[in-house]
This record gives sequence, C-alpha cells and structure tokens, in this order.
Amino acid sequence: MSFEAFGQPLLTFPDAEKSPLSIRAKALVFVDPRSRQLRQELEQLAPRSISVLIRGETGSGKELLARHIHRASDRGGLFVSVNCGAISPNYADAELFGYAAGSFSGSASSRAGWFGSANGGTLYLDEIGDLPLPIQVKLLAALENHEVTRVGAQQPSPVDVRLVAATSIDLAQAVAAGKFHERLYHYLREGRLELPALRERVGDILSLSEYFLGIYSQRLDLPVPLISEAAQQALERHSWPGNTRELENVIHFALLVSTGDEILPEHLNLPEVPASLVAIERQLKHILSEGTASERAALKQLLKDAALLLL
Repeated sequence: MSFEAFGQPLLTFPDAEKSPLSIRAKALVFVDPRSRQLRQELEQLAPRSISVLIRGETGSGKELLARHIHRASDRGGLFVSVNCGAISPNYADAELFGYAAGSFSGSASSRAGWFGSANGGTLYLDEIGDLPLPIQVKLLAALENHEVTRVGAQQPSPVDVRLVAATSIDLAQAVAAGKFHERLYHYLREGRLELPALRERVGDILSLSEYFLGIYSQRLDLPVPLISEAAQQALERHSWPGNTRELENVIHFALLVSTGDEILPEHLNLPEVPASLVAIERQLKHILSEGTASERAALKQLLKDAALLLL
C-alpha cells in the first residue's frame, strides 16, 4: 500500500504484519533527495506499458517498487512474483511457460505457468540474471511476440504480460561475460530504475526507523519509545549492508531490550565506531557546512586524491 507518513509517501508490503520474519524489505520512504528523485522516475514509468528493470542491493525494497508499478499501471490481472534463483533448472520451461496435459510423467492436467498466471497483469522476476540462458531466449520471444508455447503443446497461446525484472548485479557485465542474453538486456533497460542502497539514502533512515518502531510497538502492545539523539547518530553512521531488512531487525531488537522510554545506542547492537573516527566525521561535516570556500575546495580535492590512491 502507499500512504503518507512523516509527511512523506510510504510504500509497505501487503500484509507485512502477517509475516514478521519475511526476508523481504517491507517498507520504503521517500525523504532523502535521492529517494525523491527515484519516486519521480517511478511515477513516470509506472503508467507506461514497457518492461522495467530495477537494480538494487538485496534487501533494499525492489519488490515494493515492482508492486507499486503494477498498482499504478491499472492492469486488471494479477501481480505474480517469482524468484528466479528458486526455479528448478530442469523444469524452468514448464514453471515459467506452463505445460500441456500428459506432456510428462505426473502431468494429468495442464498448467498455465507463471507467465500464464500473470496474463493481463504483471510478472515480477526477481534476480532475473539467475535464469538459464535458453530460458532467457524464450522469455524474450514471449515478450516480443506476446505468446507462449507450453511444454508439450502444439500451438502457442496469446498472453498480455508486463514484465518487471530485478537484479542485484550489473547485467551489462553479465552480458560481457556471456552469462546474460544481450538482446534481452537491451529490451529490459528501456525502463530502468536504480534503487540506491540504504547507506546512500541517509535521509530515509530515521523515518524508516520510526515507522518500524511504531509497527512493532503496536504489534507487541508496548509504548512507543523515543530514539535518542545519540542513537539517531549511530543509525545514520551505520553502513547497513543488509539494507532495510537489517534496519527492521535492529529496531525490533532495540524495542525488545530497551527498558526506559528511550532507545539508546547500546540497544541497537551495532558495531561501535571509534571515537577518533567520530571526531574526524564531525570535523569534515563542519568544514563542508560552515567552512570557507577555500577550505571546502581543499577538502574535496583531498577526498578525490584519496579515492585515486585506493584504485
């Protein structure tokens, strides 16, 4: 669903409260400037009929974007979500495109497959790079010709499916390595969305934290504590390798172990940042926000030189 929270749009996963241990990222906010730019791109792409490729790290919320695209497209069919990494290589053809009755042992009746189930709606293929190359070829043909041939069937069946695919890898590199179909890649990238990692959307962190704190406080029938300033700073400093999923788990844990009316840094169970690094961070922020023009220019040049040394 989508609604306003903290004065900003919020995307949440349907029935998220029924699956607290789900591996999915269950919320996205659009507070940070990069998130607001993403929202604009999302709203432009959603009503169009083209396929969309979403790139982002694991746990960052790619399926939330895909579901919003489906809702905003006014397509009357189902939203069908498929994890390509979980498809059996031996039965990938049948799972995706369906099969006719009697096409192999145990197939007493026909099946429409994931593609057929999404007819009139949206097919979401998570980690599309995990599809075997022969299936990628058939997928491209189905998208271009608007028809699929079920395993064991004599005639193709027409389909009207909008594809939204997601990946956590650089598919251009996979194409160069011969692991991803080049024409399929170019077909998909006509509609492309880059979902920044949570560490690159620092402005979203506190709003998401407050959202998860409210959700779990309500679920556990506990008063909603405040997040102390020190805890806020710790949340914003953390690199969040697990993205939104990790943040949700951290906030849930903090709520359970806190004893007062305030979340403190020790309740977050995050790795401690050395005091020396904290002091350096403060100095850098001070120079960038309040330093003279020459000080800011010198600092930016120093950071560029340091980046070159690391290459």
